[in-house]
Amino acid sequence: MQFPNFDPVIFHIGPLAIRWYALAYVAGILLGWRYAVGLVRNTRLWGGQTPVANGEQIDDLILWITLGVIVGGRIGYILFYAPNLIWSDPLEIFQVWKGGMSFHGGFIGVVTAVILFALGNRIDMFKLGDIVAPAVPIGLFFGRIANFINGELWGRPTALPWGIQFPAAGIEYRHPSQLYEAALEGLVLFFVLRFATHRLLWLQRRGAVCGLFMIGYGLFRIALESVREPDAQMLPFLKNVVTMGTLLSIPMLLIGIWLVWRSRQDAALISDAEPEQVEG
Repeated sequence: MQFPNFDPVIFHIGPLAIRWYALAYVAGILLGWRYAVGLVRNTRLWGGQTPVANGEQIDDLILWITLGVIVGGRIGYILFYAPNLIWSDPLEIFQVWKGGMSFHGGFIGVVTAVILFALGNRIDMFKLGDIVAPAVPIGLFFGRIANFINGELWGRPTALPWGIQFPAAGIEYRHPSQLYEAALEGLVLFFVLRFATHRLLWLQRRGAVCGLFMIGYGLFRIALESVREPDAQMLPFLKNVVTMGTLLSIPMLLIGIWLVWRSRQDAALISDAEPEQVEG
């Protein structure tokens, strides 16, 4: 299958080029913001508890998160995937419109933004993270679709009938790993988290939704690394053993497991502390 002839630029406004990549970030942030506001306004999800933040605070938080995504994503990409730019072409570090963003860097940026916002507003950072986490797959979905349109981050060679010949990847047919990630890290993870928030009511368990997101993303990313093209900057003795994506996802997975376990322990302690009903 030949790669569709996508133009990464949607249209121009004078000298300004509007790119699919930028539109994906805008759509992910705006839709994620409205989804998070909907979570705090849905009183059924909180089971009588007061949401940790109100709609106005989520409105303020979105600016912090946007900065965290952009700054963290770009710094993460430079440090994890293109450190050579620091000395070979340092000005390109600031050219974010060309692409080159790391999810793990963006995740660290968002976590930092949530922590700082929580401290500044005296909000429980774990509960605030539980509101932010269900919205993240929306941005992941659009981001991976933009990666596909840009013809970047392609997969390993494959003989499967849906293999695609990406223009910048030579003559081999490759896995459209960007679409696999859009499906798993975006759509599937979104509905897993929605089940947790709307059916299991996990917003009432401190840190559980955030932990479930980290588990889900970590598992999907590690699994998909087997079809993604190995990172060129890995040390030679590691290149055929592990990928950078796997190395960065393992800590996420472990922390996520700890958060879910911790939320269960907290729930058990609260249940044990409740006074028993005494029949008169």
